Amino acid sequence: MDSLVHPMQLLKTLIPARISACLADISAWMSTHHLKLNLGKTELLFLPAKGSPMIDASITMEGSIVSPSQSARSLGVTLDNQLCFSSHIAAITRTCRFSLHNIRKIRPFLTQEATQLLVQALVISRLDYCNSLLAGLPACAIKPLQLVQNAAARLVFNQPKFTHVTPLLSSLHWLPIAARIRFKSLVLAFQAARGTAPPYLQSLITPYTPSRPLRWQTDCPIPPGAWQPLLAVSPLLCPGPSLVERPPAIGQDCGITSIFRKRLKTHLFRLHYP
Repeated sequence: MDSLVHPMQLLKTLIPARISACLADISAWMSTHHLKLNLGKTELLFLPAKGSPMIDASITMEGSIVSPSQSARSLGVTLDNQLCFSSHIAAITRTCRFSLHNIRKIRPFLTQEATQLLVQALVISRLDYCNSLLAGLPACAIKPLQLVQNAAARLVFNQPKFTHVTPLLSSLHWLPIAARIRFKSLVLAFQAARGTAPPYLQSLITPYTPSRPLRWQTDCPIPPGAWQPLLAVSPLLCPGPSLVERPPAIGQDCGITSIFRKRLKTHLFRLHYP
């Protein structure tokens, strides 16, 4: 029994000590640059491995106690300790529905074009913000976001609640939420393979040079093997089996990101709205 309890007690002692040391270094650096670390707004979030027990360890620094929380907000994204993003999706859904409620009040005084501009600026932009973090989530997890997009499309065309939404989305040229997540992930992977992404993403790509000419070289500028390291190593871009497959054949002249984005959206649009 002691051999099972002792390692956990050791972790509860070492981990807070190391985090406290990191916070002390950050606080010292900020003090030298005429800044101050606000411990009252500092949040502590543990991300345990699958099957690992939760570590309930508080940190005391400068008389303030920082306790572990279930979720923390960073750059507009709410991270939870299970990385299921349920809190983030709930927050986006709540904000978007509030915006739709306000737009609906003034909808009788707006044209369809003005309503579309408002919805795209206040709702669709929020649905697209950091949506690549949601790659790999099940359909039931992102369903609330899809319901928001459906409500936004009905509001643009001023249609009743139960109107069939697929023709409306197609007319607006809006990809469904799952396709928008896939689109963002593939664009990031394309930029990493082309060397235009940030260095921390480029480092996940291992160039593949075949020993002889292969048939895929005439169809797609990115080798199929180049997608595997990015999708396997980066949990934030892991999109599941659908993206590990070979990318669409969009031609050899799509080395420019804007061309790739245009042809990829066309490809996804044909898949979802045949």
